[in-house]
Formats: sequence, C-alpha cells, structure tokens
Amino acid sequence: MTAYVIVDIEITDPENYEVVKKLTPPVVAKYGGEYLSRGGFTEVIEGDWCPKRLVILAFENSQKAKTWLNSPEFAPIKALRAKTAITRMVLTESEPQFIPSNK
Repeated sequence: MTAYVIVDIEITDPENYEVVKKLTPPVVAKYGGEYLSRGGFTEVIEGDWCPKRLVILAFENSQKAKTWLNSPEFAPIKALRAKTAITRMVLTESEPQFIPSNK
C-alpha cells in the first residue's frame, strides 16, 4: 500500500534551511521515496489550514517511509531542520486509485 508523507514546513531560518533542501533529496531517494510536490504554489481552497511550505513524498509502504525518517543518514538533516523550521508531518496510506477522466 503506497504511503504518503505530507509535510507542512514553516521556515524560521531561510539561509540555513537551504542546506536541508539540498541534503534531503538523495536520502529520500536512497529509501525509495519520491517527491510528488516540493514547496510549489499552495492555495487554501477550503477550511482554515494555511500551510507555509508543503512537501508531499510517496513511499512504497509505511515501513519504508518510517525507515527513511529514522535513518542514520537523515538524522543530522532532521536535527538541522529542527533548528531552521517548524515542521508538521503526517503519514497516510492509500491503495492506488484509478480516477477516470471526464473526457
């Protein structure tokens, strides 16, 4: 079952957060993760949630996502991220869905 990691990041130290942005992708890839969205345009279309910088990752399953998050390679990056940003993160699973187009 595909696992998605959704991260809302409020950057508090933009200069040093750039290091986090540079170091994270290779570790995500090493653990089989793929970026679906990484800090692009975000618009609230319903409700009062106002994410600052939204990142969405996909992993083969929840265990692989948790292995990445708790990996020795990611530990120093996670520590730096904690000093440079406020992070809110959730993990959700989903069976692949086919949504037919309206064509």
